[in-house]
Amino acid sequence: MGDSLSAAYGIPQSEGWVALLARRLEREGYPHRVVNKSISGETTSGGLTRLPSALAEHQPVITLIELGANDGLRAQPLDKMRQRLTRMIRLAQSDNAHAVLFEMRIPSNYGPRYTEAFHRSFGEVAEQTGATLMPFFLEAIALDEAMFQEDGIHPTAAAQPRLLEAVWSRLEPLLEMTTANAGR
Repeated sequence: MGDSLSAAYGIPQSEGWVALLARRLEREGYPHRVVNKSISGETTSGGLTRLPSALAEHQPVITLIELGANDGLRAQPLDKMRQRLTRMIRLAQSDNAHAVLFEMRIPSNYGPRYTEAFHRSFGEVAEQTGATLMPFFLEAIALDEAMFQEDGIHPTAAAQPRLLEAVWSRLEPLLEMTTANAGR
């Protein structure tokens, strides 16, 4: 459940990190399948609205939540964003899924107070809910302008394998655990 960063904005969806994840799971013999419910421009409000039906339909064992950046870019109230992220994690957990919350960052031109509070929100929500926190996965490419499309926001196809590697380090232990619990 994500936004344009997981919906492969501006590149073929088959080249996005989520599609690369699906292929890696298959290649490495994991029984998990990937369902990408990401939509460009999505906010935590939209994600929270769509999550219950996605959980009911797909019954995931791991739910990745990569949302919040668009809330921040629209300078939405952070308490509302935290409440919605918390609710999404609790919904996933009540459906027996491990929740992974992606840490997001926004540009510093939003002011130091809002920018820092925004960034801290993800760690606070993860700690409060027991979700796995995925450190800011764009960190792997953030300083390399060649890894971004002309808009300077969305990663290129060439950046996607690096994004997957950043995600894989936190995701692999959960994959191992859920595979072991399923009696692989």
